[in-house]
Amino acid sequence: MTESPDSERVPSRDRRRFPGISSRAYEHPADRSALVALRKLSGFDTVFKTLSGLLPERSLRLLFLSDSVRVGDRQFAHLNDMLRDACYILDLEKVPPMYVNQDPQPNAMCIGLDEPIIVLSTGLVELLDEEEMRAVIGHEVGHALSGHAVYRTLLLFLTKMALRVAWIPLGNVAVMAIVTALREWFRKSELSADRAGLLVGQDVQASMRGLMKLAGGNHLHEMNVDAFLEQAEEYEAGGDLRDSVLKILSVLPRSHPFTTVRAAELKKWAASRDYQRIMDGHYPRRDEDKDTSVSDSFRDSASHYADSVRNSKDPLMGLVRDIAGGAGDLGGKLRDTVFRGTQRPGDSGGDGASGPGGSESAGK
Repeated sequence: MTESPDSERVPSRDRRRFPGISSRAYEHPADRSALVALRKLSGFDTVFKTLSGLLPERSLRLLFLSDSVRVGDRQFAHLNDMLRDACYILDLEKVPPMYVNQDPQPNAMCIGLDEPIIVLSTGLVELLDEEEMRAVIGHEVGHALSGHAVYRTLLLFLTKMALRVAWIPLGNVAVMAIVTALREWFRKSELSADRAGLLVGQDVQASMRGLMKLAGGNHLHEMNVDAFLEQAEEYEAGGDLRDSVLKILSVLPRSHPFTTVRAAELKKWAASRDYQRIMDGHYPRRDEDKDTSVSDSFRDSASHYADSVRNSKDPLMGLVRDIAGGAGDLGGKLRDTVFRGTQRPGDSGGDGASGPGGSESAGK
């Protein structure tokens, strides 16, 4: 691989650096289109700074400062080295403060409106090895570079507000509609940050191991990356239309995509030309962000969703394709999709050779 003139390597590490990289380089299309649109809004930063007075950001900072351990040269020095490396690789000028918080649940977050802060739980620090943790810290630095911390803080605030206004007629509905939209956006931003983590760690296997541990704990000797990725494929393709609806309902309240889905998405991106171009030193630059076309970004997002529907193995997405393609027997297709693997109304089981009520199926 030829060395790009703008490409550097982190001292003492065989990792490539990306001077001036724009977060657009690694952002998921749906995440990027929303961010580009917001960045184009005149006065957007001013509005959010005004709003910051209403949000509990100051109290959050004081909470972590007073009741967590701040990472630095004298505390969790190895995490501090990884944080500085991550900021160096992604060319983030100001290193955000990072804290370790006592919590057995493995978790990490990047929050804040004016200046982002990163928080790691003790459960996460104890769970991951150095390379896995490097990908997680890169993930959080990616959030900071994209400006996701702003929306994460807003999401936390609105979620709490929804609980407070639950007694007001329709008040909770209005707030929860915004929260639901923000969660969908934030799930896509998590896929973006996973990519940033890979750019920092530059070790696909370490990223996969970290996601497996989040799902199954510190039992790597009992887990297998290929089998884990097969779970994601089975999750997407398995079941019938009822399962498709259950998937939608189960993901709506979540701020993060399911872990197997994240692993499959990251693996696919790591094998893409986009990732290889970044590694070769060809990527969008931060000083070009102001010239980015909103319409182009939305077109990329729409194209991504169209490709997702076209290539999805999910039964509901298959039905959407049939409807969009003007399928002839929509009623029959809907019936087949809903009752796949079950006895349809009116079926008597026939000769019992293979039907759900047939004699040969008994005892299997």
